[in-house]
Amino acid sequence: MTLSYLGIGLLLTLFAALFLDVRRRGFFLFIFSVLAVYALQPALPIRFLDFWLPTAALLLVLALWLAYTPRETVKTRENLLAAGWLLLLVLLLSLTRYLDASPLLTASTPPRFEQTLLVMLVSGFLLLVFASRAGSRPLLLSGIVLLVGLLIALKIPPLSLHLAQLLRGLGGQSIEAASAFDIRWLGFSYIAFRIIHTLQDSLKGRAPQVSLQEYVTFVFFYPALIAGPIDRLERFVKDLRAPFSRADIDWDFVVKRLTLGLFKKFILADSLALIALSPQNALQVQESGWAWVLLYAYALQIFLDFSGYTDLALALGRLVGIKLPENFNAPYLRPNLTQFWNNWHMSLTQWFRAYVFNPFSRSLRGTSFPVWSMILLAQLLTMTLIGLWHGITLNFVFWGLWHGLGLFLHNRWQDVFRIRINDWANTTLRQQALNWSGIFLTFNFVALGWVWFALPAPQMTIDFFALLFHLR
Repeated sequence: MTLSYLGIGLLLTLFAALFLDVRRRGFFLFIFSVLAVYALQPALPIRFLDFWLPTAALLLVLALWLAYTPRETVKTRENLLAAGWLLLLVLLLSLTRYLDASPLLTASTPPRFEQTLLVMLVSGFLLLVFASRAGSRPLLLSGIVLLVGLLIALKIPPLSLHLAQLLRGLGGQSIEAASAFDIRWLGFSYIAFRIIHTLQDSLKGRAPQVSLQEYVTFVFFYPALIAGPIDRLERFVKDLRAPFSRADIDWDFVVKRLTLGLFKKFILADSLALIALSPQNALQVQESGWAWVLLYAYALQIFLDFSGYTDLALALGRLVGIKLPENFNAPYLRPNLTQFWNNWHMSLTQWFRAYVFNPFSRSLRGTSFPVWSMILLAQLLTMTLIGLWHGITLNFVFWGLWHGLGLFLHNRWQDVFRIRINDWANTTLRQQALNWSGIFLTFNFVALGWVWFALPAPQMTIDFFALLFHLR
């Protein structure tokens, strides 16, 4: 997100906060969130793909809303109007192709209007067929499989490359020029997890019933579209439906988080990015001391960048009465790895705890596995999947295993030495020494883990570790 887009978003959000009632505010958030999907999507080398990916996201959300919505509630006037608005917005954006100016709200010139209209008519027919089986369990399961499959296809470089070649061929472009980085679907990881959460909860009969307008707003809510946090539908809709006026705005919170977010992201993080660990910088350093500088700069940069975005998202959301969940709570000041993960990217950690760690742990109960092995397996699986969520490469697998093993070792350490440690830390000075030594060890463990995260290949990572510890 650039400063110009942030400024436009802030001005429009202020307008909604100051001048719109609850009903009009909901409609504004719906329309603006849909437009943001197109406006924030970066330009791509494959012709028209930066238009078709947001359009595909809209159609996907509409289809999967149908999958979990009871058939008898689908065809209400409110839902039909929301579907009509979605169609109208897509067609209007396609018509901007014919303006005598640079592309409006799209990264590049949209496809021809008749092509867009044909795609929308065919999609509409398929959705009508889809709606006839709305709310069925097979559709819910198929939706989850589809989303997971798309995540895998987008995050495995060879699959992304083949998909890019296919799309280039369909568009009459050179297949030889295809790259695994040709397809960058803005915010799809967050979009997928929001939808999977609702489909999974629907399978268990605990997903709230919402209108199409509410669901689209939840999935594409513009402050959280790029970098989260991953909200829960029931909590989001409660805020969306609640009475709200400009008198309810917590201006202290809004101004504080806006200022903090801008300072973190655009001053500190962007400055640190110049010296932070990266494939290019890693190849240039030859001394251990500078390698540690790069590593610590990256540890701070990734936190400031990510938490800065979260501050901005929380501030914009609070302006219109949406209290997005906190995502970071001083994670680098936690004395152990468990507390670090309870305070780092909290919405993602809680998602995986609810939908991976807890179900997998319960499935192992009553088996012949000893308790320690169940803990180890659950932590390794959960953290490896968190790593793969960022990208399906060996380095992300190793990053996940690094943290999975770290969490397991901390769990075992606590079980064995907790009583002895508590007996030893019987004075304020010893408690402080224990706390600060824990912070130091945890921060450095996490920082060393970032080497796997920041560098693209195992051999480059091993070489950088060797440089850090004077082994080459």
